[in-house]
Amino acid sequence: MSRPAGFRPTDELFDDLPLDELRRRPGVKWQRVDPDVLPAWVADMDFAVPPVVANAIEHTVRRGDLGYPSWQDGSPLRTAFADRMQERYGWTAAADAVREHTDLLQALQFVLHLATNPGDAVAVQTPNYPPFLATLETMGRRGVCSPWTRTSAGWTPDLAGLADAVVAHDCRVLLLVNPHNPTGRVLTRDELTEIAGIARRHDLLVFSDEIHAELTYEPHRHIPFASLHEDAAARTVTLTSATKAFNLAGLRCAVAHYGPERLLALHDSQPPDLYGTVSTLGVTGTLAAWRHGTEWQDRLLRVLDRNRRRVAEALASFTGDDRCPMPEATYLYWFEADVLGVGDEPVDEVRARARVLLDGGAGFGPDGQRYLRLNFATSAPLLEEILTRLASLARR
Repeated sequence: MSRPAGFRPTDELFDDLPLDELRRRPGVKWQRVDPDVLPAWVADMDFAVPPVVANAIEHTVRRGDLGYPSWQDGSPLRTAFADRMQERYGWTAAADAVREHTDLLQALQFVLHLATNPGDAVAVQTPNYPPFLATLETMGRRGVCSPWTRTSAGWTPDLAGLADAVVAHDCRVLLLVNPHNPTGRVLTRDELTEIAGIARRHDLLVFSDEIHAELTYEPHRHIPFASLHEDAAARTVTLTSATKAFNLAGLRCAVAHYGPERLLALHDSQPPDLYGTVSTLGVTGTLAAWRHGTEWQDRLLRVLDRNRRRVAEALASFTGDDRCPMPEATYLYWFEADVLGVGDEPVDEVRARARVLLDGGAGFGPDGQRYLRLNFATSAPLLEEILTRLASLARR
């Protein structure tokens, strides 16, 4: 694929991604598209595994250390998570309240199974991550949608509407996604404090998905919900992983910090292997990323910042205005399908007419039908080709 005129790569580590090599990758992102379609849908980055992670995993394999791990008091991820929260956010999270899970969905389903019953109401701000919404439906929990508000300044959570929905539907749980997927908003301290007040007044268990926290752009700051104050900490299950910030989804490794003591005790009373366990390589890769991946991650964030600005520039050129605000975090760009002049099935139409696969639509909730989500975690040349193809729709 040729580079656009005037293109200057910022970082060869992230911009040297031959298209033929990407198409040979066995992962879902590239294998679920036709050979002439460019995928920018699922939240996997196109970038290679950080060298420090690859080296750590290779070292573990080559020394033959794949027997049963000696984790009598839990894996070393528990202390590593607590250390990272203290170093990055000043949050003192107790390591002995951390437990391992294979991924966010498994943790959410585990917590819902333990803490709620079929028919219980769960408040969720929409649009939202489709597998979360699907989980609520599959498990028979009533998802109560509280839509975000689109303003001239960007996306704003309707917190008064959230409070009303919690009361009207007698919600037991709040599913909080911060930074938010798909809008990319980073909730402010004032917004989080107001949400904490709602949770306290109505005795909500808060499940806080913070997996995109380390992909936050300046000048925005991620604030762990449980770090707000003692009450927030005591009612919150905080979940994160190295998978998004270091592109390690296939390692199937995540951690949850259990603030509610009764819920942690209930967790520990379950058969220890009933819900699966994390692997040695998952722990090895996560530890390598957290302990030695800072330089790689800093370079990544510079490239992603460049890419989100390029997408914003392109979308503004389609419309003549800036009605598609840049995400404040993540590598996912949520924008109105009308920008491209497509119909009621925007994902299918973009794929058919532009040969680009985006995500979006009703899977993100009832207010997601007329929106698209673009994954811009790819090389500059490939991103340019994606935007060129989308521009062909906007010009018609």
